[in-house]
Amino acid sequence: MTNPISSASAMPTLAAGGGGDGGLRKAAEAFEAVILRQLMASMRQAKLGDDIFGSSATDNFREMADARTADSLAAMRQFGIADMVERQFRGPPGASAARFGGGGQ
Repeated sequence: MTNPISSASAMPTLAAGGGGDGGLRKAAEAFEAVILRQLMASMRQAKLGDDIFGSSATDNFREMADARTADSLAAMRQFGIADMVERQFRGPPGASAARFGGGGQ
């Protein structure tokens, strides 16, 4: 009796559902973007002077701009956080084939 996960027809379904390497890459970049957003928010809180033009609209705009900047920085993958997360979840080479039942049987 065949396990549905180990069948060859289940593999495209996993990849199409975000379970492939593309989904892991996007999730790792999204995690890096969250870390960068928090870093930028901490830097904004450490302001040294009073903001003479401060308002809630300005704060909202800055938060949106910071989020967009963090997403762009994460997509460039220069900090290495996404690479480390991706490596951690991918595991040792050859482990993904054994995990999905394709270990040469």
